[in-house]
Amino acid sequence: MRIIIAGAGEVGTHLAKLLSRENMEISLLDESPERLGELDVNYDMLTKVGSPTSIHDLRDIGVKDVDLFIAVTPHETENMTACLIANQLGAKKTLARIDNYEYLLPENRKFFEEMGLNHLIYPEVLAAREIVEALRTNWMRYHVPMCDGALELCVVKIRETADNIGKQFLSGYYNHGRYRIVAIKRGNETIIPKGTDAVLLGDMVYVVCTKENMDFMREQLGKPKREIKNVIFFGGGRVTEKAVQSVPDDMNIKVIEPNRDLCVHLSEKLSNALIINADGSDMDILKEEGIQDADAFVAVTDSSEANIFACLAAKRFGVRKTIAEVENIDYIPMAEGLDIGTVLNKKTITASYIYQMLLNASVLNVKNLTSADAEMVEFMATEDSKIIKDKIRNIRLPEDSNIGGIVRAGEGILVNGETEILPGDKVVVFCKNHAIRKLEKFF
Repeated sequence: MRIIIAGAGEVGTHLAKLLSRENMEISLLDESPERLGELDVNYDMLTKVGSPTSIHDLRDIGVKDVDLFIAVTPHETENMTACLIANQLGAKKTLARIDNYEYLLPENRKFFEEMGLNHLIYPEVLAAREIVEALRTNWMRYHVPMCDGALELCVVKIRETADNIGKQFLSGYYNHGRYRIVAIKRGNETIIPKGTDAVLLGDMVYVVCTKENMDFMREQLGKPKREIKNVIFFGGGRVTEKAVQSVPDDMNIKVIEPNRDLCVHLSEKLSNALIINADGSDMDILKEEGIQDADAFVAVTDSSEANIFACLAAKRFGVRKTIAEVENIDYIPMAEGLDIGTVLNKKTITASYIYQMLLNASVLNVKNLTSADAEMVEFMATEDSKIIKDKIRNIRLPEDSNIGGIVRAGEGILVNGETEILPGDKVVVFCKNHAIRKLEKFF
């Protein structure tokens, strides 16, 4: 597959690095030779200095008959214009990064398709949805509903209160069949557990279960259920705006933002929030605004460092749930090591969306997990799939993969070695990033 990415900023660069590992033919176009320099040397991709809206430059990089043209510069108009030109020059599919929510409305989809814009992505809206979900399922680090909610992926940090510390997988402790641990994140290592492995204090465990078993799993992992009522947002950008518009009505929301003009804008857009023009990194301001009474603190400024330190401060004041936007990927392990809580990264969220477009038709959904070098993928088993030929224990799946569960006729079912997958089953697989292509062959 041939892909051209226009824009070598953070999103474009991250996408190019991810996709270059998938043995795809990647070309990266940007007006800055400095941004392209390191990529040209260290990654297997073609780079070109040029303008995404230049007909000459697009032709020169080979846009004619390219399978997918992705425009992810920081400028919406430039992205949309580049996609329209690429479409006219022969690109089979186009995708533009946008920042106008109106364009995403269902009634406008056909309009943009007819223009030659096949896909629109708004990373800030996707990040906002993650925040709302993190507030709703606040006892977890991350929560991913799969197969329309028939199965749930829950990511939980193991504390002293957990019952399963030190229990090996071959001990019989997990034979209840009510949840399945598909992976463990220990330090910087992602482990696909085998029989002799055990969960240790401080691990982050990735658990697949059904809705009816979530309370059982929560209790075994030592997580009390808490209600979120009072939430403070630090930073009043687009992520905050979209998140606050989507939170439940019974939440009390405060937004602390130092930019006065942005506060005026938010006060016009958000009727369900108290907007405070102040510096949220000031400890006295946080105390004055009742940080000690907050159930959750969400830091979504443009600075990863400020977000991390603000969440640490909130933890010191006793806030149980903290969420930090950390756009510097190198900081994510540090943020998790400091016990920040939920860490969001728009680049990985965007990558998940685009991955889904690039994989085969047997792949229904793919979720790139910010906190691990891994993905959760939903496959569809067909009459021709290798996966249906035998019991799971007899099928030699790639080493860095683990089947969490299946959905059959709308019902979520956890798997074990004796499970046989049938045509029509949706199969949820946890795998390290490099294993996803190997898994496709089984479906």
